[in-house]
Amino acid sequence: MTAGHRGHDAAATATGAAPGGLDLRAPANRVSPRAKTYWVLRAIAVWVVIGAVEWVILFWNGSAIPHGRWLVVAVSAVVAVAYLVVMPQWRFAVHRWETTAHAVYTQTGWFNQERRIAPISRIQTVDSHRGPLEQLLRLANVTVTTASAAGPLKIYGLDRETAERLVDELTSRTESNTTDAT
Repeated sequence: MTAGHRGHDAAATATGAAPGGLDLRAPANRVSPRAKTYWVLRAIAVWVVIGAVEWVILFWNGSAIPHGRWLVVAVSAVVAVAYLVVMPQWRFAVHRWETTAHAVYTQTGWFNQERRIAPISRIQTVDSHRGPLEQLLRLANVTVTTASAAGPLKIYGLDRETAERLVDELTSRTESNTTDAT
C-alpha cells in the first residue's frame, strides 16, 4: 500500500494506523553501509561516460565555445564531485526496510521518496537478485511481489547474508499465512 490507504476505519485514521496495526511509518533497518560504495561506483561509471562525451564534443570535434571549454569541464567536474559526495550519504539516510509479523515496510528514493507497506497475506513471491558489482561488494537486492497495482516492493543494497535470511523468513511467513488478502 502507498500513502493514502483505502478502507481505514475512523479510529485507525485518527491514529495514523490501518486496521490490523499496519501504519505507514519509517522502517527501522538501514541498508548495508557497502551500498554507499556501490552507488558511488555506479555513479562514477555514468560520470565517466558523460565526461567522455563532453570531451569529444568540446575538444575532439571542435567546439562552438573554444575559449570556454575548460570552464565547462571544470563546472562538470565540480558537479560530479558534489554528486559523488552527497548522493550516497543522502540515499543511505533515506533507504530503509523492515519486516514484522504482519507486513514488509520499505522506504526508498532520493528526491522523490516513497514509503510502502505490504501485508504478509498479500505477498505472492519473494526474489533475490545481484549484479556483478553487487556480487563483488557482497550485496543483494530483495523484491517482494504482491497483489498490488503499485508493483513490487524492492529493497536494494542489503548485505548478502541479510538478504538471504530475509528471503527465507518472508517465504516461511508467506507459506504459513493461510489468509488470502488478494
